[in-house]
Amino acid sequence: MEGDTTGNSTIYDVIIIGGGQSALSIAYYLRRTNLRYILLDSEQHPGGSWQHAWDSLSLFSPAQWSSLPGVIMPGGQQYYPNKEETLTYLRNYENRYQFPVERSVTVTAVEKNDAYFLLHTTSGQYQARAVVSATGSFANPYTPPIPGREQFRGPVLHSSEYRDPNLFAGQRVAVVGEGNSGAQILAEVSQVADTMWITRQPPSFLPDHIDGKYLFDAATMQYEARKQGRDFQPPSLGHIVAVPTVVAARERGVYDSYYGAFDHFTEEGIAWSNGQRERTDAVIFCTGFRPVLHHLHPLGITSPDGRIATQGTRATAIDGLWLVGYGSWTGFASATLIGVGRTARQTVEELNNFLM
Repeated sequence: MEGDTTGNSTIYDVIIIGGGQSALSIAYYLRRTNLRYILLDSEQHPGGSWQHAWDSLSLFSPAQWSSLPGVIMPGGQQYYPNKEETLTYLRNYENRYQFPVERSVTVTAVEKNDAYFLLHTTSGQYQARAVVSATGSFANPYTPPIPGREQFRGPVLHSSEYRDPNLFAGQRVAVVGEGNSGAQILAEVSQVADTMWITRQPPSFLPDHIDGKYLFDAATMQYEARKQGRDFQPPSLGHIVAVPTVVAARERGVYDSYYGAFDHFTEEGIAWSNGQRERTDAVIFCTGFRPVLHHLHPLGITSPDGRIATQGTRATAIDGLWLVGYGSWTGFASATLIGVGRTARQTVEELNNFLM
């Protein structure tokens, strides 16, 4: 349906906030409808948060199972694409479908009157009958508030700031976090530095034959189970996938020992409540991210934990709002290339029914 106009402002049927993999997946299915939509991307270039990942990052799924709807990522069943290959795929994907994207437009606040959402942005105001928030979490990295950080003399950074292991050559580096990011960063930093692995709990490695294809299949099983009203508990995405760099590090014995979570920083390093102290030159936190939802705060539906109550991806406290790509909270594996297509498809079905 054509968008109405009020004065000089187009009223869109749907505005997608974001320009990364989740936003593109929504746009892919919206292009099959008659709804008038637009994507507002805060980035200067296509590719979403992948533009800011560390240089040697590789997907934990082979290319064939790291694809958005409609286009298979090149590489086949055994190849794990790297950052640049993933960026190229996303840019080509956007260009192939000529999605209506506006850059660089940052949505600062979303409000709603009786009929429409009003989006305040760095490029003026936009109006829409429905909104899909697909901002992800990369812009909101989480670092635990450990005492003494201000007295530590070395650099402390989050994985979102990490780029190149050679910056730590010859140093002693603590890598904090037992997930996939921690395991991958530890694998390469350990080749040029003396490393310590800090984990809250013993790290858990998936068997070598289990990768993104298995997780894709699990996402499919959960999707089908929900349609049938059944419960299905998928595997945890926190387990470490044996990508080639991780396998090589395992063979070098990099993961053979690890330390429990430390209690506080010292001038020279880190320390535990039992009195143990270790000298470190730098600390890299691979401790995850929190959803980027500050733009939705004016709606008054954000819970104390920073989330918004949803049924699937649809916000339950306000009509016309969907949230896509924020992890298991909005659909198993929905923050990954392999999983977001399922939730995107269901979301657009709901949008179409809501707006028609």
